[in-house]
Amino acid sequence: MGMLRDVSAKRDTSYRMTDSPRLIGINHVALEVGDLDAALALYGRLFTFELRGRAPGMAFIDMGDQFLALAEGRRQPPDDGRHFGLVVDDKEAVRAAVEREGLRTVPGRRLDFFDPWGNRFEVVAYKDVQFDRVDGVKRKLGIEALAKSDTAVEEIRKRGLGG
Repeated sequence: MGMLRDVSAKRDTSYRMTDSPRLIGINHVALEVGDLDAALALYGRLFTFELRGRAPGMAFIDMGDQFLALAEGRRQPPDDGRHFGLVVDDKEAVRAAVEREGLRTVPGRRLDFFDPWGNRFEVVAYKDVQFDRVDGVKRKLGIEALAKSDTAVEEIRKRGLGG
């Protein structure tokens, strides 16, 4: 049985059971959309991406060593608080594209928006996230020149993730 690890506390937060596997990343996020071709067209107007592949009723958007899996046929109500975060090289360009598309946004400083099928996206700039991509993934994504903000660099250092 796994344990929750609260990384926000200033105390020892390592909850480890010897028989528990460690969470080490996310391989993909699956989204349900009403129309696969319409979703690919919309997402292509919002983001630059490569299509990893297609199968009947499915499409896979490449994000280096991760991907978005799109499944045709939304079977749930629109998201409210539930969301996922996408990291981009230019958050303000996404904001402009979302506005051009007339998509519903969540008020506030962050950039949260809903696609026509009710999926809620939170968009975060790569420079501000507290992780760094390995060189091979940076090359694949064409982001070798992107710099981190001072705040993100400090968070990475505090978490022992710096090179």
